[in-house]
Amino acid sequence: MTFALRFCVGFATVMLAGGLSATAKADVMKELVPTGKLRVAIAVSPTPSALYAVKDASTGKFRGVTVDLGTALAKKLGVPVEFIPHLASGEIQNSAGSGKWDVTFMPVDDERRKFVDFGNAYHLLQSTYLVAPGSKIMTVDEANEPGVRIGGAANTATFRAAQRTAPKATFVSFPGVDAAINAMNSGEIDAIALSRESLTGAAPKIPGSRILDGGFLNSSTAVAVPKGKPEALAYVGQFIEEAKAAGLVRKAFDAMNLKNSQVAPAGMKP
Repeated sequence: MTFALRFCVGFATVMLAGGLSATAKADVMKELVPTGKLRVAIAVSPTPSALYAVKDASTGKFRGVTVDLGTALAKKLGVPVEFIPHLASGEIQNSAGSGKWDVTFMPVDDERRKFVDFGNAYHLLQSTYLVAPGSKIMTVDEANEPGVRIGGAANTATFRAAQRTAPKATFVSFPGVDAAINAMNSGEIDAIALSRESLTGAAPKIPGSRILDGGFLNSSTAVAVPKGKPEALAYVGQFIEEAKAAGLVRKAFDAMNLKNSQVAPAGMKP
């Protein structure tokens, strides 16, 4: 058992000791675990972040912040966990009404509130640009020019923010991070819009690329459930607060070498 998983198990055991009344827990279980297992929607990418998990090539298993949080939440509930992989948070957002998942973790924006209800935040998010080798773009503002081709993951909070803040640029959407990296390597785009953490992992895959200082989006990443599940929402929101206080979120960041990722303050709600 890995250190991260041992921590999750121990953390969940402590949390279970506090418990809920039988009636309250039954209400939570009905909304949050309707199939008897916790189905966690995760975004998967070649590089980890507070949002994106990665798939271990040798084991086929997922690793990442959202995996650790989902594992701990399932342990707290006393149910098995199943991870439902997606290419990006936009794909998760669009499947919120499908009944295929129970809980997720994603960046917050107003468009997304049409699809999910957000609980407490666990991460402070900044999104910026990775620019192509040889690019003359030096600042975020300089990306907002005619002829600049900006790529990103479709229907994500980051891509929407880039479109709002760089209206003069041309935008090219991709299903996930892999496709955006491939497009830059083939000269199809001039910049990639992603979280700073995701870009830190993507940069080595595009020799000569640069991450710009500053950002065009400062937001948060939070736990979320499909709309209309108030008992589940309250439960997962409290879980995030306990996870932050117990150090699970910080340890999950560090386990993926996300040393500069910031844990959201206690009590922070989007």
